[in-house]
Amino acid sequence: MTRAAGYHCRANPLPSPMSDPADPADLVHASFYRFVALADPERVAARLRELVGGLGGNVVVAHEGVSGALAGPRAALAAFEAAVAREFDGALDGMVFKHSACTTPPFHLVKVHVKREIVAFGVPGVSGLRDAARPDTHVSPERFRALLDDPKVLVLDNRNSFEYRLGHFRGAVDPGVANFRDFPAYVEAHAARWQAEGREIAMYCTGGIRCEKTAAWMQDQGLKVHQLDGGVINYFAALPDAVRDWGGECFVFDKRIALDTRLEETATTAEQAYAGDEAAAWRLARAKRLDPAG
Repeated sequence: MTRAAGYHCRANPLPSPMSDPADPADLVHASFYRFVALADPERVAARLRELVGGLGGNVVVAHEGVSGALAGPRAALAAFEAAVAREFDGALDGMVFKHSACTTPPFHLVKVHVKREIVAFGVPGVSGLRDAARPDTHVSPERFRALLDDPKVLVLDNRNSFEYRLGHFRGAVDPGVANFRDFPAYVEAHAARWQAEGREIAMYCTGGIRCEKTAAWMQDQGLKVHQLDGGVINYFAALPDAVRDWGGECFVFDKRIALDTRLEETATTAEQAYAGDEAAAWRLARAKRLDPAG
């Protein structure tokens, strides 16, 4: 199995603290997840709340694992990452933190939640926990690039339509969904035709987590699936010429709104990103409610 390599803010690596934690030159964003069985999510969440001091963002804990996005000064983020590796009997040791640059502070609040799923798929019994009996579906950015040119492969965007409109891989299909929980119905409506055509599915999402939930379930629908390891963010980090495969920008769920293929913030606003989405007003209100400052 391939695994996305961690990487750092383009301008600087993570080392020493700076006097002003709001200084954009000192800000680093990290997204991360791990599907791992946790017997006591409440205990894990309580300890994480003690470790996130000096950072902003959101972390979700469930019986199936941990996911999150945090941002803050390099030193504070590095300390958090090191502490997480030592805690929880090693359950999160080796978890990949994908770093990207910050001009706008991505968050002003920090929250650690306990939920039923770390990403809500909406199909009972489906988990992102690894099943060793199943073929591994992860492919590297280099392999995914080759799949983009394979005529038997259907490239499927596993994100919401407003994200697709903002930017997507060449040749990718928009599933036309307004919410990740709508994705299973789209697949069920098309799986038989894809099988009849002998299609394989190359699937991607922003950071990889949505594909973790759908890949095994899609295998159960009789489909051969390839998922981009580490998602779009890892693709941009791994391939300096990613712009040849990606048109537009990549939406991110924080105050930066969108990144280009160099992992740098663009000038796109939330209003522009959500334009044309039937849930635009709700999405803007929800973002403001979750992190009202700024």
